[in-house]
Amino acid sequence: MDEVRIILLAEDNVDHAELLMRSFENHRVPNKIYHVRDGEEALSYLFRRGEFADPELSPRPHLILLDLKMPKVNGIEVLQRIRAAEEFLDVPVVMLSSSDAEPDVEQAYGLHVNSYLVKPLDFGQFAQLMDDVGYYWLNWNYRPKP
Repeated sequence: MDEVRIILLAEDNVDHAELLMRSFENHRVPNKIYHVRDGEEALSYLFRRGEFADPELSPRPHLILLDLKMPKVNGIEVLQRIRAAEEFLDVPVVMLSSSDAEPDVEQAYGLHVNSYLVKPLDFGQFAQLMDDVGYYWLNWNYRPKP
């Protein structure tokens, strides 16, 4: 059996999170998605604080899907912390945002995001994008073993 891919999804929009999780279920590679609703929870998960202190509750992710505009701590601040931590340098981070503003894109890439995706407003297009994202990151992308 293939190794289960651990995905951390930091997304405050419950509908977007649900659609993404359903899309990722359709792929041949076994995966488990841990959904957090804001940047503070994402940091707690990654750095095993609070309710995520037990490593069984917060396994090291193979992929991080990060919303840009979240409550408490925004996606850029979370990305900064991720990239400052040596233990996560090899973990791909995909920024998901409704913003196509050039400063947001430049800032994310300046912090070494692996991909910046603008969420389409159309539900069908958003579903297709999430399906494509899941297929690429779970089926095609190779990375070193931790």
